[in-house]
Amino acid sequence: MKQLTLQIPEKKYPFFMELIRQLGIQVSEEVEIPEEHKAIVRERIKTTKPEEMIPWEEARKRFAFKEKS
Repeated sequence: MKQLTLQIPEKKYPFFMELIRQLGIQVSEEVEIPEEHKAIVRERIKTTKPEEMIPWEEARKRFAFKEKS
């Protein structure tokens, strides 16, 4: 599968999207997850110890978020 990333100037975006619609190109939001990543997640789920889990709100407090500029 090929992947293409475009950077479209804001003022040209409507024109670009109309062109895409007229060409009949379909945009897919579907993200393909590699099998290796799925295997890692499955393994982590199998080896999870409930006693080591913490509530999301507590975990979130431990993150250091940067302020938006």
